[in-house]
Amino acid sequence: MFKCNPNIRRIGILTGGGDCPGLNAVIRAVAKDAMACGVEVMGIEDGFQGLIEDRMRVLQYDDVSNILTMGGTILGTSNKANPSRVPVGKDAAGNWIFKDLTDVCMTHLEIHRIDALVVIAGDGTMSCAAPFVRRGVPCFGVPKTIDNDLWGSDLTFGFLTAVQIATDALDRVHTTAASHHRVMVVEVMGRNAGWIALHSGVAAGADIILIPEINFDIDAVCRVCLQRSRKGKRFTIICIAEGARPVGGKAVIERLDPTSPDPIRLGGIGRVIAAQIETKTPLEARYVVLGHVQRGGTPVAADRVLATMFGDYAMELLLTGKKNRMVAYQGGNYTDVALIEAAGKQRLVPLDHPLLAAARSV
Repeated sequence: MFKCNPNIRRIGILTGGGDCPGLNAVIRAVAKDAMACGVEVMGIEDGFQGLIEDRMRVLQYDDVSNILTMGGTILGTSNKANPSRVPVGKDAAGNWIFKDLTDVCMTHLEIHRIDALVVIAGDGTMSCAAPFVRRGVPCFGVPKTIDNDLWGSDLTFGFLTAVQIATDALDRVHTTAASHHRVMVVEVMGRNAGWIALHSGVAAGADIILIPEINFDIDAVCRVCLQRSRKGKRFTIICIAEGARPVGGKAVIERLDPTSPDPIRLGGIGRVIAAQIETKTPLEARYVVLGHVQRGGTPVAADRVLATMFGDYAMELLLTGKKNRMVAYQGGNYTDVALIEAAGKQRLVPLDHPLLAAARSV
C-alpha cells in the first residue's frame, strides 16, 4: 500500500465517451484504493454531463463491490458532454448555440470540495479534461477505448474484449459463408484506427482486412474474391473497419449530430462494399454490422486485470502527490504520461507494424 496524500480528502470519478467493457473494474479499483486511505469518492453521473448538471453521489463500499465482471458503467456515461461547448438552444436560423460552462463545473467541484478528478476516457473525453488541468484541478486519466487508439498507451482496456467479440462473430459468419458460398463482409468499429479489424481479422482468418490507415481498391478486392472462387474457395470473408476508405474516396457517413463534440457518425461501408462486389462480379455478397455489440457484455479476463491495474496505478499517482498524468501501458510495463499531451491525439496502426506484415504473409 502506498502512502496516502494528506491533501487529498475527496475525489471525483467519471466515465466519459462510449461505454466499454472494464469501466466498472476501474471504478472498483479506484474507489477501494481511495477508501483504504480514508479518501471519500464522489461518483459523477453520465460523464462530464453530471459535472455540468451537478449530478454526483458519494460511493459506498457496497456500491463498488461485485462489479468487477459487470459490463457498462454504474455511473453512466455520455459521448456528447463537453463542458467547453455545451449546446444550449438554437438561434433564429435554426443553428445550435454553444456555451462554455467550465465555470459552472468549477463551482460544482468547489461546492462538493473535490480535490482531484479521475477521468476514465478516450481521446475525446481526455480533451474535455484539459480546461480543468489549466484551471488547477489535479486530473488523472485512465485510458479507455475499444478502438485502442489513445496516444501514449500501447493498450487500452476494452479493446481485448471487443476483439474477442468481433472474432467470435467472424467465426460464426465463416460457417454460413461456407454453406451458402457467399462473400461475407463484416463491419467492425474503428473510425480512424484499424486495430479491431486487424486483430480480429487475423484471429479469425479473414481473407481480406480493410482498415482506415490503408485506402483500398475495390477492383483489387473483387479480384481476390474471384481468384478464390476460381481456385475452389467458394466463399470469402472480409473484415472491414467502419472508417475504411476507398482510394480517392471518403469514409461512409451514417449521420451527423451537431450537438456532439464529434458530430460525424460513421457506418455503412460494409453495405457499400457488398453491393459493389455484387455489381462487379457474379458472386453473391452479404454484410453484417457488429456495431455496439462490440461494446457490450462482460469484459474478458485480460481486460479485467488491465482495468484493475490501471485504476490502482491512477490512485498511486494521485495519492503520492503527482498531478495531471494519464496511466499508460508501454512495452509491457505500466507507466504514465502527461494527460495534456494525450488529449485529442490518436494512435493509428503504423504501416510498418509487424501484425500487418504477418497478415499479408498468411
